[in-house]
Amino acid sequence: MWNAFVDWFMSLGAQYGVNPIIFGSISVGAIPFFWLSVAWLVRNLRRGQSIFLPVLATSLCVLSAYIYLFIAGENLPVWVYALVVGLIGYSAYSTVTTVRQKATDEAEAAE
Repeated sequence: MWNAFVDWFMSLGAQYGVNPIIFGSISVGAIPFFWLSVAWLVRNLRRGQSIFLPVLATSLCVLSAYIYLFIAGENLPVWVYALVVGLIGYSAYSTVTTVRQKATDEAEAAE
């Protein structure tokens, strides 16, 4: 069982030409932070608060090992690029929406 785990772990970065220990450590190390971000997201949803930062944090946890691949790797899957573009698009849209809403709220409060 242990040997199977070690073989799996050491093969994680091989297809991308990166150090498997670094790639695997980032992948496995991000798991608790992912679940904390999900809990933060659920809490904000229940309280009716903004989910922008929790979604961003959750996405960063999911992408953390692939960010390392952007820097050090090769043969990155196309879906990773699509996910990053989608995350950037979501971030831009959410930021513009939040700024417009606050500007509208402030304008109405000033009247």
